[in-house]
Amino acid sequence: MESKLKISFIGGGNMGAAMAAAIVARNLAAAREITISDVSAERRSFLSGEYGVSVTESNLKALTQGEIVVLAVKPQQLNGVLAELKGKLAPGQLLLSIAAGVKIDTLMSGLGHDYIVRAMPNTPAQVGRGMTVWTATPVVTPGQKMAAASILGAMGREIYVNDESYIDMATAVSGSGPAYVFLFMEALIEAAVALGLPRDMARQMVFQTLAGSVEYAAQSDADLAELRRRVTSPGGTTAAALLQLDEGRFALVIKEAVAAAHRRARELGG
Repeated sequence: MESKLKISFIGGGNMGAAMAAAIVARNLAAAREITISDVSAERRSFLSGEYGVSVTESNLKALTQGEIVVLAVKPQQLNGVLAELKGKLAPGQLLLSIAAGVKIDTLMSGLGHDYIVRAMPNTPAQVGRGMTVWTATPVVTPGQKMAAASILGAMGREIYVNDESYIDMATAVSGSGPAYVFLFMEALIEAAVALGLPRDMARQMVFQTLAGSVEYAAQSDADLAELRRRVTSPGGTTAAALLQLDEGRFALVIKEAVAAAHRRARELGG
């Protein structure tokens, strides 16, 4: 099949590698037309062997290989990479940034370039079940937006927003969200073990209960409050548990936690 896209990655971390793998799996580009730069020879060897992509230690070389360039570097590397790449992108070349917390203005001034998509994926993107919220500068063409949507959608679901402020909100909800879920899962497993269940059994029960509940809710026409009511018999076991969660301000604590994450996202973005 003819490749539709030529894509370069600046940074060969887990999220960039997952995106590259998803792109190949969806036939958006052939592996040989994906170039990934990384300073680590060991990492380059792994990426080449595992995914069949082209690799280089030179960010500038990678830059010349793609019509779309994915910026996937760690925060501590960002300033150096922006300085290295400033003025080097070709006119009209699309820069798709998945660098957490980095605003479009920072990218535009740091790169001297305005064809930019900023995206906030989350960690489940690494298994094809991610949620990505993204936006683009006004000069990004409809065709480039379609390409960006295809790339980001290859990792799960994607939502385009016109207002960049939604990215910080998404960071607090879907970006940080997996950690909230993992914490709840940890607590539920520990509670099960405290009752006397073997840990391996508790893990299986919790993992399947969460996965099944999410799938059930996604396929139901009822809202979540109604689904919760259907599980809860008056005076029953679920009612007793929910009363404890309510007395512990569970819903309010979650709201406050997300608000704290949102404040921090705005602080980090300047």
